[in-house]
Formats: sequence, structure tokens, C-alpha cells
Amino acid sequence: MRRVNLFDRSDDRVSERPGYRWRGSGVGSAIGAAAIGGSVYELDEEERTFPFHFHHGMEEWVLVLSGSPSLRTPTGESKLRAGDLRCFPVGPEGAHQVRGPGTVLILSATSTPETVEYPESGKLGATPPRKIFRVGDAVDYWDGE
Repeated sequence: MRRVNLFDRSDDRVSERPGYRWRGSGVGSAIGAAAIGGSVYELDEEERTFPFHFHHGMEEWVLVLSGSPSLRTPTGESKLRAGDLRCFPVGPEGAHQVRGPGTVLILSATSTPETVEYPESGKLGATPPRKIFRVGDAVDYWDGE
């Protein structure tokens, strides 16, 4: 078994997208995990991990490691604090977005295929093939047949 320290930032990934700037490191694969993935995100004030979204086939969890990030869900926004743990179930009721400041660990199943929906921008992501589509472009099952 491999050992990883969540506070060791030696393998950081960086997002420089305005509004989504974060430093993060993957921890699931680093410990040899195959079924559960995890990433640590260090978020400055007002920076978010990802757009508001929900998964159709994968549960996610967030654990606050430090700071006081905000969590947005379909029922509103709430402040979190170090030690808080939340679960985002599959489907629209599990929609979420995390906003800094703070450091969080996000855990999720790594099963595929998987689809992620972004209700505010009307997009749907599918893995595989790791592509994003507009929900408004949907066609009838028999279209073109």
C-alpha cells in the first residue's frame, strides 16, 4: 500500500481559468486506488472547483480540510468549516459547487461510463468519450434512422 500526505503539494495541478483558479493534487491514483478517486483543491477567495453540476451515475463527497468554503446545492448556499463532510448523491438533488476560500478533498467513484450535467449552461458531459454536448441539441431516438 502506498502512502500519501494530503498536505504535500509536490504533484500539484493548476487551473488558471478565471473564477476557477485552483491548485490541486490527485490522491486516488497516488495511493493505488482503482475504484475511488480523490483530489485536493486549494481555493482562494471566490474561486470555484468546477461549474455547478451533478452526476448521473457517480456519487461524490467533499471533506473540508481548512478554511471556510461555501457549498452551493439545489437548496441554496451554506458555509462550511474544517472537518465538514458532505455527500452529493446521484441525480439533480446532488448538484453542487464548492467556492473558496479553503482547501477541500473531493472523493468520487471512478466508474465509467459516466455523464455529468451542467444545468445552468445546458451541457452534458459523457465519459467515454470525454466530450461535452449541448442538451438542447438532443434528437429523437429514431431521428436519422
